Amino acid sequence: MDAVRVALLREVLAGTEWPAAARRFAGALRASVAPRRGALLLVGTEAYEPWHLAAHLVDEAAWSGLPELAPTLVRHRARPGDPPHLSVGLGRLEAAGRGTALLVVAPARPEGELLQRVHDARRAGATVLSLDGGDAEVRGLAHEALSVTEEAGLDLDTVQHLVSAAAGENRLPSPRGRRFRDRLARLADHLTSPPPPRW
Repeated sequence: MDAVRVALLREVLAGTEWPAAARRFAGALRASVAPRRGALLLVGTEAYEPWHLAAHLVDEAAWSGLPELAPTLVRHRARPGDPPHLSVGLGRLEAAGRGTALLVVAPARPEGELLQRVHDARRAGATVLSLDGGDAEVRGLAHEALSVTEEAGLDLDTVQHLVSAAAGENRLPSPRGRRFRDRLARLADHLTSPPPPRW
């Protein structure tokens, strides 16, 4: 979906919670993959592989100059002969830990093996985000979640377009709880910076 279609979609959804919710979630995603923090892993369920979201995030990473937004797609049925960008299997989640962001896309409850791997990654220090269909267990594993239930009137694919487009924007709202720390960091930078040169 190109920028014009995303703008039209936002126009259609104006007055609903979705544009702001997508921007908020995209802000949390961006904060979790800040430069030098680590990798972004993207995984779906056995029945739903989010390759389309992966492609959009790769595009947004290139267009916005934020290479850290380009995810590694983790697949349930990766084979050794697959191209490099499609050959990463679930074993990669075992190495996820501090500094890794793990984005789980799950329209329905994932199988138990994936839930266990996500749980283990979270315990090892990974930041877990979820785009989900409202499953309580998936939401419970996530540090930040955006749920798209049947009552929402949208599907998960549409929301993924909103999130990926928002992730590449220059201005995003701060994830909740970070505003105070951002202001404090700016104040510390100001107080510790050298005085301006005399004029």
